[in-house]
Amino acid sequence: MADQLEAILEQIKKYNKIIIHRHQRPDPDAIGSQIGLAEILKASFPYKQIYVVGKDIPGLDWIGQMDEIDGQTFDGALVIVTDTANAPRIDDRRFDNGDKLIKIDHHPNDEPYGDLMWVEPEASSCSEMIYSFYQHFAKELKMPMKAASALYAGIIGDTGRFLYPATTPRTMLVAGALMAAGADASAISQRENEISEPVARLSAYVYENLTINESGAAYIVLDNDTLTKFGLTEAGTSAVVSLPGRIQNVLAWAIFVEQEDGHFRIRLRSKGPVINELAKHHYGGGHPLASGAKAADHTEISQVIKELDTLVSEYQK
Repeated sequence: MADQLEAILEQIKKYNKIIIHRHQRPDPDAIGSQIGLAEILKASFPYKQIYVVGKDIPGLDWIGQMDEIDGQTFDGALVIVTDTANAPRIDDRRFDNGDKLIKIDHHPNDEPYGDLMWVEPEASSCSEMIYSFYQHFAKELKMPMKAASALYAGIIGDTGRFLYPATTPRTMLVAGALMAAGADASAISQRENEISEPVARLSAYVYENLTINESGAAYIVLDNDTLTKFGLTEAGTSAVVSLPGRIQNVLAWAIFVEQEDGHFRIRLRSKGPVINELAKHHYGGGHPLASGAKAADHTEISQVIKELDTLVSEYQK
């Protein structure tokens, strides 16, 4: 890892323009790692031009806001992509227009891209990795409060406020260090824990309509009519993804969310059975216990449910 970090810092020092991307439909870790890295670099190299790009997400703009830059800004720039497993998911398709591309990620490296890659699937989050980068060069880099807050938000987002198995002793040490650097743990946790009234009502709907098989596999389909009923878009469903996991006898679950074009986005989660191979069979992938995929129609939804049920049943044996 040390050689990779040295190579990344070497490129950062070399370029005066640095543009940082993350994945589409970002979660707190995507934006937290992106903003956290940008703020570290701004504080450490104030003479450099540092930009963060991608669609603004109103529900996460408290972590940090995106910059608007023209295409010429990419000329001669170093581009860094955080928390993004494969190139098609990178937000802002101009990422390939820079001079050099670096990938920093904690998902399995099934689809390598970039001129330099630093991938650690064992890390709880990409935000934890960004702190490791800072820590490795602590004599040269600075950790401003805004960076600490963004990274803390990313870590608790990807660990479910330290609930998920990806939380390690290292994760807790990093969280403590970020708190010492100024991150307000209570305020950030409260911010991520809050939901809107429409999401609260959708949460009740999910619990009322969730199907739980005998195996411990569970699922629910949220079509466009249902989302319209609650005044929500597809983006507003992210807050309900973890809900089935709170039910004692649910081991793994799938939430199918209809998209505007009629296909379904699948959010897969697990408390034990490994689900990312299932996701790969349906145009997706991700972590062993948290993955995403796609279903073309209800026929494929039925197939995914069958595969999930089989997977969980075999896990129980």
